[in-house]
Amino acid sequence: MPVFSFLVYIVVSTFTPGPNNFMAMLFAHRYGFRRTIRFCLGVGAGFFVVALLCSYCNLLLKNLIPGIRWWMTILGAAYMLYLAVKIMFHHKKAASSREDKNNRFLTAVLLQFINPKGILYAITAVSTFILPYHSSHLALIGFSLFLALLSVISTFCWSMFGSIFQRWLSAYQTPFNVAMGLLLAYSAVSILVE
Repeated sequence: MPVFSFLVYIVVSTFTPGPNNFMAMLFAHRYGFRRTIRFCLGVGAGFFVVALLCSYCNLLLKNLIPGIRWWMTILGAAYMLYLAVKIMFHHKKAASSREDKNNRFLTAVLLQFINPKGILYAITAVSTFILPYHSSHLALIGFSLFLALLSVISTFCWSMFGSIFQRWLSAYQTPFNVAMGLLLAYSAVSILVE
């Protein structure tokens, strides 16, 4: 497994702006860090289930269609390059208003099943970095827990540094997006070279 590329991919994908991170930042800014903890834990719980489902669905595809590994790698790398370009040219949009009823554990869990960034991130991570090298139940559960833990850490960071991070991203949005996009492109190219 190309460990460095895997770590770059998951860190960039987890810590770049997305629905989970924006909502955690917004809730922490509005209601305080302590009242946002339940949302962050819900993100982790929901993402664990999504990652586990993606792992077993990908494993099923890999076992049923042995030639699919090459295609999954190509599609995963292409999607990562698409994300890299999208991140590099992303422009900040105003955050929509959310009510406190959305700052709940169950809301965060359910959000993971309709969050396209999270679902595609899990599918890409599993099909590109995990299944070609590991397919035991213990490995799939372990990697799913690891990805879920990173999602909790990411939402905690976005919550904790909500207003500071928001100002920093506003001031340095373009360089930050370019750096994250280039790191993601590096990950995509490196899995094709492996």
